[in-house]
Amino acid sequence: MRSLFFLPAAAFVVLTAALPRVGRAEPASFGDKVQFRGSLTNSRVCFEQRKKATVAFMGGSITEMNGYRPMVCERLKKRFPQTEFKFVDAGISSTCSTTGAFRLASDVFAQGPVDLFFVEFAVNDDQDAAHTRAECIRGMEGIIRHARQLNPNIDIVMTFFVNEGMLKTLQSGQTPLTIEAHETVAKHEAVSTINLAKEAAEEITAGKLTWKQYGGVHPAPYGNAIGASMIDELFDRAWAAPLPPGQALVAHPVPQPPLDPLSYTKARFIDPKEAHIISGWTLGVPDWKALSGGKRDRFTKIPMLCATEAGADATLDFEGTTIGAFVVAGPDAGEVLVRIDGGRSQLINVYHNYSSGLHYPRSVILGTDLSEGHHTIKLHMADQTKHTGHAMRIIQFEAN
Repeated sequence: MRSLFFLPAAAFVVLTAALPRVGRAEPASFGDKVQFRGSLTNSRVCFEQRKKATVAFMGGSITEMNGYRPMVCERLKKRFPQTEFKFVDAGISSTCSTTGAFRLASDVFAQGPVDLFFVEFAVNDDQDAAHTRAECIRGMEGIIRHARQLNPNIDIVMTFFVNEGMLKTLQSGQTPLTIEAHETVAKHEAVSTINLAKEAAEEITAGKLTWKQYGGVHPAPYGNAIGASMIDELFDRAWAAPLPPGQALVAHPVPQPPLDPLSYTKARFIDPKEAHIISGWTLGVPDWKALSGGKRDRFTKIPMLCATEAGADATLDFEGTTIGAFVVAGPDAGEVLVRIDGGRSQLINVYHNYSSGLHYPRSVILGTDLSEGHHTIKLHMADQTKHTGHAMRIIQFEAN
């Protein structure tokens, strides 16, 4: 997502503290829009018995902003005042579940095991990545199953937010593609879900809420408070009975087979310095001041593997069934000819629909459905371009 409004954290806490709890007083007030599946007992053991826990949030700008995430953090601290919490904000604006899968290990688990994990990508998979159903499943299933490889005891909650197009789909009685796909993964993996999108659509249709009150794609405090209250209700359902003394951690089952055997369950970054430069590529921090288009601060000090002229060549050796690149694609983004293991070249456009005014972070899948094992990819910046340049700036290679 492109635009994003941030409140300073201190001001946000003061503002949200004054908000009423949104929702209804009676049990199961949000009905089937809160789906409790599997178990959230392991995180509760950490909260109540061990009194030390890590809670992580991954998603796009809805997660990165001061929205539902700090509300949930505050509510957890009130529920468990004796617990020492560590909160991880792994939200990056504009990114989708594909990027999320590849950055899971480095951005969520780099500081140690995670006990409770919130993940949201329904909006970004829709409007930023325009994913197919298969792509939604491959990314989200990869995140869930990889997270449970890294910590078999991790409790996971999936949240669904909404944009204007998805709202219209819901109001027509249908389910947006990304929500249906992610819900399919959640059912298969016994992951609880929070369907804030459906709740907002029903309240707007009933005249109890307006899109403006909700706050739009990046919800206002009122809209985020609905989501936080839905998560509270999930906790109430999951933790209704007292925790048995000495309750042990129990690994979550991993159902077999996966929905997609090639889901990104082994996703990882490969440092671009591992590439072999033949000609025309450089490794370093781009000269951002000389480039047109908006830049986000989080990317402006990162060394990248960069090409700006047609004819630039580089290769990379990797293991796995998928290879991609996490890039920033600006107004000068070009097209790259990709050849894997000496096979037929494929022309891939690096440019994104939002690149005209912003160096846009995105995952570009360069090859997939490959055989297991060792491969070599060659990147050649093409002579042709549909835009103003021949650039490709790689933050990390992605392999699965």
